[in-house]
Amino acid sequence: MNILIIEDEAAIARRMQKLLQEIDPEIVVVDILGSIESSVAWLKSHTEPELIMMDIHLADGSSFEIFEEIQVNCPVIFATAYDQYAIQAFKVNSIDYLLKPVNKEDLAESLKKFKRLQAAAKPPVLDYSMIAQMLGVRKTESLKRMVIRYGDVIKAVEVKDVAYFYTDEKIVFATMSDGKSYPVDFTLDQLEKKVDPERFFRINRKFLISYGSIQKMISYSKSRVKITLEPLSELEVISSTERSGDFKEWLAGK
Repeated sequence: MNILIIEDEAAIARRMQKLLQEIDPEIVVVDILGSIESSVAWLKSHTEPELIMMDIHLADGSSFEIFEEIQVNCPVIFATAYDQYAIQAFKVNSIDYLLKPVNKEDLAESLKKFKRLQAAAKPPVLDYSMIAQMLGVRKTESLKRMVIRYGDVIKAVEVKDVAYFYTDEKIVFATMSDGKSYPVDFTLDQLEKKVDPERFFRINRKFLISYGSIQKMISYSKSRVKITLEPLSELEVISSTERSGDFKEWLAGK
């Protein structure tokens, strides 16, 4: 059985993979994805798996947005932390689910249910938009403004005016398009989930840059890209090996 895991927490995804293969050693996890964007891209370019294990909340929004961008024909088992009223909504609409934290017994039962449906050649007809509405799931709105503090001054800034975010000495700064930098009360991990993914990209563990801040790019070792930002950064800005491929796709608007 081929299964695709869509889960933005790496540790949870690894545990899910381990549980699946303990339940059935013949299960093949074809990939693990952590965002709406990567999931849509994968599903457009690969043969659909037999089953998808999917978290509801992903790094860049609600997983229900995937179904708005691409038609998914294979069954989906959701992982959710919603209360029992929401779980009833899943049951009424013939959608299977796993309540987090997922345990092995529940996962095994979900797989059995899937196999019964598969054997009967009666996959559930799922209206994901209806379920999203019943659960009160909405598209994640990107962060529009931030309140920053320096000394006794409190200032509100527009995120669209940020050229890039970076971390230095464990402090995260926002460098504005006018060259001024301010400390912010978010980690880069938090900001990566909050900002517009079409405008910003996390190129390495220290930099989250906007498309408009890129002044120049040159090839670097191990398929990485060295970037000159505007305003100029005093720190070296190089995409990590792990993110370089995704960065190039982001640049191309994929």
